[in-house]
Amino acid sequence: MRQIVLDTETTGLNPRTGDRVIEVGCVELINRKLTGNNFHVYINPERDSDPRALEIHGLTTEFLSDKPKFSEIALSLSEYIRDAELIIHNASFDMGFLDAEYARLKLSSFTSQVSNVVDTLAKAKEMHPGKRNSLDTLCDRYGISNAHRQLHGALLDAELLADVYLAMSRGQNSLVIDLDMQSSHAGPAYGLPDQPFAAIFVQTATDQELEVHQRVLAELDKIVRGSCVWSDAAGR
Repeated sequence: MRQIVLDTETTGLNPRTGDRVIEVGCVELINRKLTGNNFHVYINPERDSDPRALEIHGLTTEFLSDKPKFSEIALSLSEYIRDAELIIHNASFDMGFLDAEYARLKLSSFTSQVSNVVDTLAKAKEMHPGKRNSLDTLCDRYGISNAHRQLHGALLDAELLADVYLAMSRGQNSLVIDLDMQSSHAGPAYGLPDQPFAAIFVQTATDQELEVHQRVLAELDKIVRGSCVWSDAAGR
């Protein structure tokens, strides 16, 4: 499977108000292995960056003034990502900007040129509900060093996201490997013993334990000034 981890930097937050892509960084994975076949380009947006965006990426108008325009890199980007599965953090943001750039050139949408898009932000929210899931936070959570990330950069962020994605999805991969290994050995299917299972013993909570649990949930509700996720799960 060919996957492309992609990130962009932009002049601002909204392509509908004229903000443009100024950097694209891509990292290639083949069968979950980094290949080193990366794609990286700075782009002249033909406008200034919003001051708040400039604080984040540090790519000045002067620096970008001699870089190619998007029209000059669109076809090479299309060739690089064609039919791959994209992995993006907060995918709607990057895809929205790239689709807008392609529409400006009257080309087929960027979205239509790939096989699928995996949004790691949405995936992280499912895996870690109620927690922060920024790229920096996920790096900390999965033990990935981002000490060299002083400013946002598309290629650096794509490289970090590739490591984060592999860590996030490692359990799914190991399950497949385990099943393959077990099926290659003689014996009962999936390595299960060829004998009856013992009765399952269920230990229920006592009334005292349930009372303590409800007090803890009530304290959590006070802290968040509402209903915490654990209260929602308990149907409170």
